[in-house]
Amino acid sequence: MKDNIKKSKVFLFDLDGTVYVGDKPIGNVAETMNFLRGKGIRVGYLTNNSSVTKEFYIEKLVKMGLWKDGDFFYSSLDSAIDYISDNMKDDVFFPVATERVSEYIKAKGVKTGEDATAVLLTFDKELTYKKLEIANELLVFGKKYIATHPDATCPAPVAPVPDVGSFMCLLEKSSGRTPDVITGKPYGIMAENVIKALKVRKEDVTMVGDFLLTDIAFGVNGGFNTIMVLTGHSTEEQAEKGDIHPDLILKDVNELTKII
Repeated sequence: MKDNIKKSKVFLFDLDGTVYVGDKPIGNVAETMNFLRGKGIRVGYLTNNSSVTKEFYIEKLVKMGLWKDGDFFYSSLDSAIDYISDNMKDDVFFPVATERVSEYIKAKGVKTGEDATAVLLTFDKELTYKKLEIANELLVFGKKYIATHPDATCPAPVAPVPDVGSFMCLLEKSSGRTPDVITGKPYGIMAENVIKALKVRKEDVTMVGDFLLTDIAFGVNGGFNTIMVLTGHSTEEQAEKGDIHPDLILKDVNELTKII
């Protein structure tokens, strides 16, 4: 499988725990990305975080020296927007989302309004009880239900904070509903959307991440080559004993320069 990795035309990287931790890049990751670009490999960044927009992340990556013209960025939020555009363009959504994200999805053509036919659940860091009440009522009355990703928690400086997966559990208890569609990692919808956007074959893609249950499972589900790094969530022991097995395990992302 290492030979397939060497032949990859695109490397997709998870963000937190893979290329940086918080606001700190992991080692000489900027040089590693330049090394890959110099080999003619396209660099892409993927995240499940749907609390902010693409522009926020690109600005952060630019400040860290990790973004160059020609790079690719995609999130579970972008995947939701593309899914809606392809399958639900006539639906009107009630977004459980920050104000910034709500404006972003409207600018991308997603219809929102009072006569909602569907709920879009994102990582809403401005969540209110009123939003939960409205979403719950819509779900109880059978409206369509999309969530961006299943992560129960999101890393934070003091302790992990509730993420979309936790919101899903709350709404399941109150409405009896689980999402009809989840658009982020590890699900195939995001992989299909990425391939469509990149216009490459799945076998030409390598997914690099730190979390077995999202990053590596996403790569496996999408038919990509997979590399797990040991700078974040999952351990080598978990990879060996679990049901999800990466093609390769590296100490950190910068070890790519030794194998490509």
